[in-house]
Amino acid sequence: MFLLSLIFVFSFALAHYMAKYMSFLSEIPRSRYLSAAGGIAVSYVFLHLLPEVSESQEVIHEAGIFSSLSNHAYLLALLGLFLFYALDQRVKTTKTTARQGKKESSAFWIHVASFFFYNALIGYLLIKEEFHSVFEMSLYFFAMLVHFITVDHNLRSEHKDVYDRYGRWILSVAIVIGWFIGLITDISEYMVSLLVAFLAGGIILNVIKEELPEEKESSLGAFAMGIVGYSLLLLFLD
Repeated sequence: MFLLSLIFVFSFALAHYMAKYMSFLSEIPRSRYLSAAGGIAVSYVFLHLLPEVSESQEVIHEAGIFSSLSNHAYLLALLGLFLFYALDQRVKTTKTTARQGKKESSAFWIHVASFFFYNALIGYLLIKEEFHSVFEMSLYFFAMLVHFITVDHNLRSEHKDVYDRYGRWILSVAIVIGWFIGLITDISEYMVSLLVAFLAGGIILNVIKEELPEEKESSLGAFAMGIVGYSLLLLFLD
């Protein structure tokens, strides 16, 4: 599935690049497309990502490393959630206390650096995770694609023009770099499981933070359609 992963990784990069031109997502009240994307991401978290963490736990447990601990994968997921939350809070604190352009710029770079790592991990796992079929990889791709569109929208809202000038390019490159590192390196199933668990925590946080807006800003119908439609696809896959 090398060729498919190559197509998908450049599609991810293109989605980030095109963020500047998706003005239709800035509608008020919140765009139905973003609400549907939120539903898809939530469905992905509960029906695919959490079971994936459970599978990672089995692999880590069988490896026998840190045998004195239990729930290794869930601890890593919690760590991933905490680290991305801490970085997000750091960005908010920096912006709140900013008194000059330099500090505003530092808030942007903290935010982009955290998502650079986040994107690189997603690109890495696109080629390293063992997908059982083309359909399964495609579902992963679609869930992450709509997730990226929402992330881009929120980062553009937060950082305005500076994201258009630098952010979208950096995040596009991050995806490709992560994928390329996965292509040229070979790690054990144990290490892949660790990365999956850690990334799961970050995705869960970002889904909750970025894709579940206040009720007055969202379209409940579009959100429900996203959940139902994607859930049916995942259940069909199982």
